[in-house]
Amino acid sequence: MRRELLFPLIPLLIGVVFLGVGVHGLRRAGELRRTGVTAVGRVVRYRTRSDHDGATYHHPVVAWTTRDGRACEHSSRLGRGSAKRIAVGNAVTVRYDPGDPGRFAIQGWDSTTVYTVFTGVGAVLTLGALAVFLPAAV
Repeated sequence: MRRELLFPLIPLLIGVVFLGVGVHGLRRAGELRRTGVTAVGRVVRYRTRSDHDGATYHHPVVAWTTRDGRACEHSSRLGRGSAKRIAVGNAVTVRYDPGDPGRFAIQGWDSTTVYTVFTGVGAVLTLGALAVFLPAAV
């Protein structure tokens, strides 16, 4: 393989990974929107996590009861800085998977924006790298 063909493989690999993460997240969110069940929950506390850069994220822990009477308490996958927090004790609407209540989203908190951005960036990187790689490979 020619050396100049190796360079486009880097953005291609990054693009495919971003595209995969974005599409996977959007599909899961869409499935939850279509088949999920809503319930009223209450924010009982926050799970706090810091990343390697020192940024702190607060993930609300929500408690609710499923339609079949099971008590659930789960932490949101999406954490935010302290500026946009839901007060502990506030009621929130959750949409959960009846087969796996740990798969849930807090309406108004969880968003698909991150997955949409990942999908867009992944598509641009993948298509751009392919546009460079395929003509050069021929």
